[in-house]
Amino acid sequence: MLCAAAIPARAQSGPVGQVPPAVVGPGFPIATDARVAGDSRQTRFVLDLDRTVPFRAFLLSEPYRVVVDLPQVSFHLPTGAGTSGRGLVKAFRYGMVMPGGSRIVFDLTGPARIANSTVLDAANGQPPRLVLELEEVDEATFARAVGSDSRARPADSGSATASVAVAGTPAPAVRPPPTTVAIATPPTDGPPDTRPVVVIDPGHGGIDYGTQGGEVPEKNLVLAFGQALRDRLERSGKFRVVMTRDDDTFIPLGDRVRIAQKQSAALFVSIHADALPRGEGTAQGATIYTLSDKASDVEAERLAETENRADQIGGVNLTEEPADVADILIDLARRETRTFSNRFARVLMNDMKTAVHMHKRPLKSAGFRVLKAPDVPSVLVELGYVSNKGDMGNLVSDAWRSRTADAMARAIDAFLAKRIANAGPERPDKPMAVRAKP
Repeated sequence: MLCAAAIPARAQSGPVGQVPPAVVGPGFPIATDARVAGDSRQTRFVLDLDRTVPFRAFLLSEPYRVVVDLPQVSFHLPTGAGTSGRGLVKAFRYGMVMPGGSRIVFDLTGPARIANSTVLDAANGQPPRLVLELEEVDEATFARAVGSDSRARPADSGSATASVAVAGTPAPAVRPPPTTVAIATPPTDGPPDTRPVVVIDPGHGGIDYGTQGGEVPEKNLVLAFGQALRDRLERSGKFRVVMTRDDDTFIPLGDRVRIAQKQSAALFVSIHADALPRGEGTAQGATIYTLSDKASDVEAERLAETENRADQIGGVNLTEEPADVADILIDLARRETRTFSNRFARVLMNDMKTAVHMHKRPLKSAGFRVLKAPDVPSVLVELGYVSNKGDMGNLVSDAWRSRTADAMARAIDAFLAKRIANAGPERPDKPMAVRAKP
């Protein structure tokens, strides 16, 4: 039961302070309010809009969820909307998942079905509304409904209710974000660009806000930093820089990895900011993570589990891991890549500690999915803790951002310069190419 609707280029990301403001494209529908009513047997969700929109809704399991896909919409909902629910809806999240597409994800208290999905025209003083009605069902009924969808389109002129599951009327379904990059590849008609490729990965985005320890969500903080680091690297002219996202778009974890592989990246740097749960003490400073099958400590394990849930937040099926990973070449490439990753992490730590406050244990490891490219050296940098007042002040500071980006750029330059020198006149050495079994 997916529905497609239109939304602005950057969904409801109320930025604050030094963080770049959300961009609201002209002509996009606006969502002004949302409410949930009902009980544990029947629950209704209503979204107020400034115009009717098509949409598509569907069910997901493990955990129980309903996903509503719309064209790009500008969410101007009240503060705290979706943090709590009622009846069958535990909570809901909303935002942009790709340019031109938005999504609402409902966490359910148990198995349910979509009994009705409708778009209503404005009438009797009420604005246009998207209405979703849920009904409690047993596990078997829910399992049969998973994977099917219903569609709704705007009502015809003069009609109060839009038809549901309209035959022959395809809703503009929101496809998974494509593995495109924010910076175009060099023109094919010119000389080849042999500079090392550095992929910068600002975490989260779109419907996935990341940690929220204040008025500015993590997704905005890390995007601003990623853009600053990109600008600093590009000024040197030594690297071609690719961003996994350059706006408020949700990118699945697997696509972030594939972007680095498709670009034959010499280095992948994922940018995040952490937060300690309430009651678990205080922590401060930047931390650099590399990939490991076993987490270096309990905090590293918690963080990896949290970050790896990003695709669940976006309603993405996580059963996409490649089945053919036993090849000995892949295993050898992974080992070599981890060696390079660990080496870069140490170089990065030494440069960063001269400019910024580091965590008391600045080097850690855990099983982050975003670091699992077997042929691209990768690190994940937690810039600080949004739960710490001092770190949060740094994260919204232009001066701190510039100083930290400079330190990271120096480390990238030093690491890749050494690899280029060792490789001679050709491109920098990379782990051996990974080939799947025939």
